[in-house]
Amino acid sequence: MKTVEYSRIGEKLYQYDHVSGLKVFIIPKKGYRKVYATFATFYGSINNTFIIPGSREKTHVPDGIAHFLEHKLFEQKDGDVTEKFAKLGSETNAYTSFTQTVYLFTCTSMFEDNLKLLVDFVQNPYLTDANVEKEKGIIGQEIRMYEDNADWRVFFNLLDAIYVNHPVKIDIAGTIDSISKISKETLYTCYDTFYHPSNMAILVVGDIDPQTVIGIVNDGIKDRENPGEIERIFHDEPAHHNKKLVEKQLAVSMPQFQMGIKDNSGVTGYDLIKRKVSLEIILSILIGRSSLLYNQLYSEGLINQNFGYEASLEGSFGFTSWGGQSKDPHKVAERINEEILRIHRDGIDESSFNRIRKAHEGRFIRSLNSPENISYEFIPLYFKGANYFDYSKLYEELTLQDAQAVLKEHFSQEPSLSIIWPLNDSK
Repeated sequence: MKTVEYSRIGEKLYQYDHVSGLKVFIIPKKGYRKVYATFATFYGSINNTFIIPGSREKTHVPDGIAHFLEHKLFEQKDGDVTEKFAKLGSETNAYTSFTQTVYLFTCTSMFEDNLKLLVDFVQNPYLTDANVEKEKGIIGQEIRMYEDNADWRVFFNLLDAIYVNHPVKIDIAGTIDSISKISKETLYTCYDTFYHPSNMAILVVGDIDPQTVIGIVNDGIKDRENPGEIERIFHDEPAHHNKKLVEKQLAVSMPQFQMGIKDNSGVTGYDLIKRKVSLEIILSILIGRSSLLYNQLYSEGLINQNFGYEASLEGSFGFTSWGGQSKDPHKVAERINEEILRIHRDGIDESSFNRIRKAHEGRFIRSLNSPENISYEFIPLYFKGANYFDYSKLYEELTLQDAQAVLKEHFSQEPSLSIIWPLNDSK
């Protein structure tokens, strides 16, 4: 077991490399009552075409299968896993993103029993023809629900505008048609490929003895030969956007919009978090709540408090996005595009850069008081070759010149625009 201390932020990280290839991380939080534990696989909705280790042939599976498998793991032969966690006094959940599937629990007591249950159920899928068929109806209802969700639709319409070929533009849950093609055999193929311990990680955050965690892992993780690297296949993605504008109508009271720009850097590791922070600082200077433009748009009634932005970088894809509700999305887009041109021309103001950088660093330091937040941030970054605690070093090292270089490169492309109009709107 390795121990790394981050003296600047007062954090310590234990890392244990299990013989199976599984990585185990423990972040001690002395005096904290709650413990958060996650068991995650580097497997998400975009991984639909791949080469199984030891094979030469491409395997293609239906869209939505990673999310489908997440649902099915909670159904065991002897009952629902959620009820088992409840009997142990804990709360459990799971989620599937574009790039990973995460299973988790939080508890204030009986930690060892809860961790044993987490390790056990994730390693033991129970799939039958009957329960797979039944799940199609349940997930089909979920898909229909999101089809009518304006926040969800405006976002995925934006991704469709940004991306030409990349599967990030496809709904995480898939479509009614794609899930109808999922079978027990296909689910087992994906499970056996992506749920090998060498493609997974466990993280525990809380007032827990690291040796206790390691003992449970050693007893609970099945010995499986490391099959080698999974080859994940994506179609070539051009640098340009797919569409400039996507407009749809839904049952909303006010128009909703999202704007965004594709990021073609493909960075990973420390370079990824360096670029992500640079993009977040630039977005904050451009349209953050302390920016002149945000306050002008807000005072004119063109945006409201649900306006926000994000920078998402995932190695094989990346983008910035921003938006919310507006009575005139086209006017807001025009004003933001003008501000992007202005900052391109004038550059980033140094005092604004330093002020926003310190504000973001302050938010990072405050986030370390939340085991839940650490759990949510740490594992996705690990799968991208980065370390969440390296944000501390990054904020110290990041320069105005770094941000200027990212501004010049990323914002050279005109943003795409996605709008959801009310049903009775004639636009």
